[in-house]
Amino acid sequence: MKIRPPFLLPLLLACAVPALAQQPPLPEWDQLTPAQRETLIAPMRDRWNASPDHRQRMYDHARGWQQMSPEQRAQARRGMHRFKSMSPQQQREARALFSKMRTMDKAQREQLREQWHRMTPEQRRQWLEANPAD
Repeated sequence: MKIRPPFLLPLLLACAVPALAQQPPLPEWDQLTPAQRETLIAPMRDRWNASPDHRQRMYDHARGWQQMSPEQRAQARRGMHRFKSMSPQQQREARALFSKMRTMDKAQREQLREQWHRMTPEQRRQWLEANPAD
């Protein structure tokens, strides 16, 4: 195993940073080339075409996203990242809770949250069986 001088990595990084920094920022949407727009749109078109049964949900989600404030969008992004880091069991629980809470007012959601935290694992399992995610 070769021993590299401790200054080598920072030196290499310092050389790479200017190359990355020299890329000009991308323009506003109207100034993007057709190829740049296609790169951005293609994944959504593929999802849309592959999921006819989910199109209304995708459309409603996009409309809802546009109506959110920047703070609400940031909060939603944090929630999505948190969800992705959960175990499959935690994700199943989160889906079921979210599905149930969508139909509740704020006081009912808070009550369910408190109830959930007091439940034993067996009680949670029973609740999940009685309240599957939509």
